[in-house]
Amino acid sequence: MSAHRITAGFMPLLDGALVVAAKEKGFAEAENIDLALVRETSWANIRDRLAVGHFQVAHMLAPLPIACNLGLAPLASPMIAPMALGLGGNAVTVSNHLWDEMSAQGAAPDLNAATNGAALGRVVAERGRLGKPRLRFAVVHPHSGHNYELRYWLAACGIKPDKEVEIIILPPPLMADALETGNIDGYCVGEPWNSAAVALGRGHIATVKAAIWRSSPEKVLAAQAQWAEENPEALAALLRAVFRASLWCAEKANREELAALLANPAYVGKPVDWIMPALSGDIRTGEKIVHVDDFFVPFAKAATFPWKSHALWFYTQMVRWGQIAHTQSHAATARATYRPDLYRAALKPLGVALPGANAKVEGALKTATPVGSSGASLMLGPDGFFDGGLFDPDEIAAYIGLQEKSK
Repeated sequence: MSAHRITAGFMPLLDGALVVAAKEKGFAEAENIDLALVRETSWANIRDRLAVGHFQVAHMLAPLPIACNLGLAPLASPMIAPMALGLGGNAVTVSNHLWDEMSAQGAAPDLNAATNGAALGRVVAERGRLGKPRLRFAVVHPHSGHNYELRYWLAACGIKPDKEVEIIILPPPLMADALETGNIDGYCVGEPWNSAAVALGRGHIATVKAAIWRSSPEKVLAAQAQWAEENPEALAALLRAVFRASLWCAEKANREELAALLANPAYVGKPVDWIMPALSGDIRTGEKIVHVDDFFVPFAKAATFPWKSHALWFYTQMVRWGQIAHTQSHAATARATYRPDLYRAALKPLGVALPGANAKVEGALKTATPVGSSGASLMLGPDGFFDGGLFDPDEIAAYIGLQEKSK
């Protein structure tokens, strides 16, 4: 039987680890997959090359397949997300100067989203009173988890995105340099680009994704919908390979080897000591090391399951920030983009723990909780938004209405 040939695009980020490990540790080969990985320079390139068929699958921003299916991309090519690539992995980094201002307003080097966000709010208010220019933050793409979690954090702390601060788009490798030159005051990005700013003495990590929205999604394995429909066996084999890679990536004993793999010039291509903080959870903020147990979660808490509630939350943020109008049809498109049915079908033969539902109330689990599943036992949570908010995927209109009041 000839091998399934699959080409996958990826960006040089730590959360591409599962795809890299699937190839380099032989999990793809064991599933009879000839997996080629192609490093790209921008999310727009990943999106467009997937759309035109250069890639069959890609390491992709979790909201981006939804945006493509909603017609928010130049090239209209249906995509699906049959698998997530872990939870967390992002942080918010600010310039040393801005951190000094925030510290004077009560910020502490503990990554606390509420207290540090409140301090930033006081800085923004003071700058407004003095007539100073707005602070400028960077994110990697308009349809990214970074954009939506940064905006959620700012708004929940009383800061109005687009009105009281400016948010621009910048590729991850340029962010630390832009911070040093003063072109931006902060950014939200995946690792290792936060640790890079700290290591280079250019910035301070103010908070992390795991503190803003705990157990939240960041990247997915996206697939061209037509290819997935025409090649179900190849896709299922790839999902099994990446799942096995997630188990390997989750083992503490493999962290140093994984960091060395990612540090290879073909992948992230940056020093191991920039990569290890995210894998260990020992985050260097700039003044101290703060341990974050769930900074990046490759396997636990159903980390690779494509929850439809995650897709729908991203959709509500597209509506909230004026990227698209809310309609039942648009919500249905977002819901249909994530494909837990394909995930279940591929992994069921492995006897792994599979959630009994396709969606959940986000923010409802305050502690680690056993949940109904098929296969082995499954623990979810704790999850939740730092401001105590809840997202019920069955109450989308009400949630959007509530958020409209805080724009």
